[in-house]
Amino acid sequence: MANQKRTSLKDLATELGVSIATVSRALRSSPEIGQEMQKKVKELAKRLNYRPNPFAQSLRKEAPRVIGVVVPDLVTHYYSAVLDGIEDKAREAGYSVICANTHESCEDEVRAIDNFINLHVEGIIASLSQNTTDYTHFEEIAKMGIPLVFFGRTCLTDKFSCVIANGDIAAQEATQHLIDTGSRRIAFIGGPNHLDMVWRRKHGYLEALRENRIQIDRELVKCERVDFDWGVEATKAVLQMEDRADAILAFNDTITFAAFTAIKELGFRIPEDVALIGFTDDLHAQYVTPRMSAIEDQAHEMGSVAYVGQT
Repeated sequence: MANQKRTSLKDLATELGVSIATVSRALRSSPEIGQEMQKKVKELAKRLNYRPNPFAQSLRKEAPRVIGVVVPDLVTHYYSAVLDGIEDKAREAGYSVICANTHESCEDEVRAIDNFINLHVEGIIASLSQNTTDYTHFEEIAKMGIPLVFFGRTCLTDKFSCVIANGDIAAQEATQHLIDTGSRRIAFIGGPNHLDMVWRRKHGYLEALRENRIQIDRELVKCERVDFDWGVEATKAVLQMEDRADAILAFNDTITFAAFTAIKELGFRIPEDVALIGFTDDLHAQYVTPRMSAIEDQAHEMGSVAYVGQT
């Protein structure tokens, strides 16, 4: 792993010109240490972002080697497959993996990152929650020198390594396929526009329309949330327009199966009435009737590559 610039008790002691034992006792508010010294130690610890290490043991060689993984929604196949890829590579290298599910919440994401720092994990692999627009907690990681790799949904690309798929090209090819098979009113159902994963796939969709000189109808582009219920409603909206959609490109597995549900609930046939292509895995696309066309995410491989980027 890369060297980590975490502040240690020794660093605090050297800065203050006291012993490590004095610093340790001051941080524990021991009555053996005067109030003035306690205040100096705690203020310095806060300024240098010192974190106690609960994994520290009498024999350092017995300390666990741990990688922290942060995912937005673990119950989806995509993120569980990514985690599987990470675990495979980590196991080979003698590391354990701790996973935190943020449930698409920025607050939970901040809490997960803070917990991983406190646990002194040796590196972090993360995908942003759909609600994350403030990246302060990740900027703190950069300052501390903790190795971090983003996958799928990324940010701060000038500071961290990122693993992304060619979603724009895949979306463009999928849209072109829909056009080649006769569709002209093609809708795109996606997540929040600030997510890079969303705008890459939307960009590919729009490029295909432009190249085929098909007028872009903004009413057919629905980008708001990664949520099953919202996906159902967004799909119904484009299918209940006067000049309705005759095809749908769905952003991810959650939206794909939401779109499938909405199409069936409205009594339309797939693909005779509405063609549907979604970013999901081929295996799950076979579980529904009729079988869906799918753009495979290669999630397991993405997890493997993200882990390799950590080392």
